[in-house]
Amino acid sequence: MNVLLITLDQFRADCLSSAGHPLVQTPSLDALATQGVRFAAHHSQAAPCSPGRAALYTGTYQMNNRVVANGTPLDARFDNLAKAGLRAGYRPALFGYTDQSIDPRQASGPDDPRMQAYTNVLPGFEAVLHIPDDHQVWLDWLAERGHTDLGGGYDALGTEPSRPAEHSVSAFLADHAIEWLRAQQGSGQPWMAHLSFLRPHPPYAAAGEFSTMYDPADVSTPIEAAAARHPLHEVALRHPQAAAPIDEGAMRRIKAQYFGMISEVDHQLGRLWDTLRELDMWDDTLIIVTADHGEQLGDHGLLQKVGYWTQSYHIVGIVRHPGHPEAHGSVIDEFTENIDIFPTICEAIGVPVPAQCDGLPLTPFLRGETPPWWRTAAHWEFDWRDAFIGGQPHEWPWDRRLEEQHLTVLRDRDGAYVQFGDGSWRCFDLAADPTMRTEITDPSVVLRYAQEMLVWRSRHADRTMTDMLVKDGGVGRFPAEPMLVDVPLP
Repeated sequence: MNVLLITLDQFRADCLSSAGHPLVQTPSLDALATQGVRFAAHHSQAAPCSPGRAALYTGTYQMNNRVVANGTPLDARFDNLAKAGLRAGYRPALFGYTDQSIDPRQASGPDDPRMQAYTNVLPGFEAVLHIPDDHQVWLDWLAERGHTDLGGGYDALGTEPSRPAEHSVSAFLADHAIEWLRAQQGSGQPWMAHLSFLRPHPPYAAAGEFSTMYDPADVSTPIEAAAARHPLHEVALRHPQAAAPIDEGAMRRIKAQYFGMISEVDHQLGRLWDTLRELDMWDDTLIIVTADHGEQLGDHGLLQKVGYWTQSYHIVGIVRHPGHPEAHGSVIDEFTENIDIFPTICEAIGVPVPAQCDGLPLTPFLRGETPPWWRTAAHWEFDWRDAFIGGQPHEWPWDRRLEEQHLTVLRDRDGAYVQFGDGSWRCFDLAADPTMRTEITDPSVVLRYAQEMLVWRSRHADRTMTDMLVKDGGVGRFPAEPMLVDVPLP
């Protein structure tokens, strides 16, 4: 079986038209949901990009993988979905980026090229098309087509409305992936590919005609910030990258461009679906579409991905398994998480789920079955210690301020409990107010949520070696066999 993992950046679950959005048009994703399974309560485990992807790629919560910021090293001991693909005989191909940092213990020193930026490729992937933050490979392609005065990196993304949509960064990635798919035809070998699209990531500027697809006057206004706010919320409202515009017209224009970016990347996905059908691969390819995290989009007075709010973590989740048509078209309302993707791929390609995984295979849902056990809440974490690293020196071990810059959320059907590293907390009544602005103050309810979070953390402490005993050749659940993969120097 072929495996196609597609990640979209900052894609909120409620921006799918199949999820009931009255305005956004996502026909390609809707079609995939009709012919697959849509997970309506799917959540990312961390933000921003590197932490969210570390959870996705390793199947572990942030409290175990400890990738807490863009640039936090990913410990080389962790297995990942690309290494699992290698064990199954695939040559996992990457189009886009993974934003995972090298373990510094594997570097040759501070001058190692891989130590200069966090936009390295996850070990195990062959980078067919690597698009790091500078986007230089795309900029060179645009220059060959006569586009000038592009600027660098994100500057060029901000001018996408001025160019045809077929020259967008999403089209650029899709073009290369389609060319690669054509080269696989007739090889007789199954393939595995990860397509990592940047959009709908800021800057809020949709490509070509998609920039005018939505009228700002038609978009809804965001959820207002609550009157009583945690200090972290107050800080975020003053942060130049996190604070949403106060001007209503400016905020409407941002939302219209965000929706345009969604529809444009959806258009590129439609091209991929057509190519898979044309090459007779559609019914032999497991397709998974998700996102690394969500987007505030003005809700609670904020933009991008930050804090504890649902909008930053409730994301798109669609899986099409061609071998299980009995479940196609179903919608799953159980809480599913990005840590479930790695175990799901493992089962699909016939390799054991690594002992490190906190997630569970989604396979029973794909077969139309009810799992024997499933979680009753979604969980995510957010860490902002990177804002304090590199400034005033911290005197370890007595200065513990870095460990305080962290929060964890447990969200079930009725409420959401937020525990901060400094000891403060918030508990929200989602049954009465789904906007996450009404707080629960009943001590008995708060205690129940706090206890549930403690149980969750205790049950998900790292188990890589704990489920076996070294006797009689080894008893219990073996960890995955090591698959150390060197990342080639640029």
